[in-house]
Amino acid sequence: MDLQAQEGFLTTSVRVLVATAVPVERDAVARAFAGPDDQVALPGATLHRIGALDLVAVGVGPALAAATTASVLTAAALRGTPYDLVVSAGIAGGFAPHAPVGSLVVADDIVAADLGAETPDGFVPVTELGFGTVNHRPPESLVQDLAAAIGAPTGAVLTVSTVTGSAARAAELRARHPHALAEAMEGFGVAEAAAAHGTPVVEIRAVSNPVGPRDRAAWRIGDALSALTAGFGKLAPVLESWKRHDRTQ
Repeated sequence: MDLQAQEGFLTTSVRVLVATAVPVERDAVARAFAGPDDQVALPGATLHRIGALDLVAVGVGPALAAATTASVLTAAALRGTPYDLVVSAGIAGGFAPHAPVGSLVVADDIVAADLGAETPDGFVPVTELGFGTVNHRPPESLVQDLAAAIGAPTGAVLTVSTVTGSAARAAELRARHPHALAEAMEGFGVAEAAAAHGTPVVEIRAVSNPVGPRDRAAWRIGDALSALTAGFGKLAPVLESWKRHDRTQ
């Protein structure tokens, strides 16, 4: 079965898993594509399958996102149908002025921004403590092609367990990560699961609010979800051409 998109198509030659935090984000991505939405029940998750594209709401926060994504990837591997690419997608806070509300961003670095320790000298990432990793870098050529297709900037997308709610913390994060465009809660968890399976990962976010003082009246979730739908409507040809290019290497 082929997946027909509004502005392209994604055939069964490439298998893509799109992981969002919550169902409303998943459904926003699904609206970019035509075709039947077949549901597949898995332990701890329900896949929504449209042709070669699988969508799953993996939950809020890096831990649950990692666990659910790993479960889905393992089930696919056991079926003998592993994924070619994992896409972490959804809405996010944007760092002004580089990522205004309603815009899209593509991560060239997926960063665990608060994984580490507070010390008298400031924050120390877990890598400086001698453990693990704090970032995953998506395929550079794919990042550039995706960004060009949707007219989005590229930069770091930060994963946090506690959403920023003050100007002071926003400034601190920008100081530590000067190339950061957005802040969300799942990308690094999704990327960790993908890395464990040797599967490439990218992150695409639509900005619903500025990173900084928490002001729910300023949130534009509907606009961000619409931007997510519009963006994914342009991405299927890019995903397909990237896979063909990758196979020639």
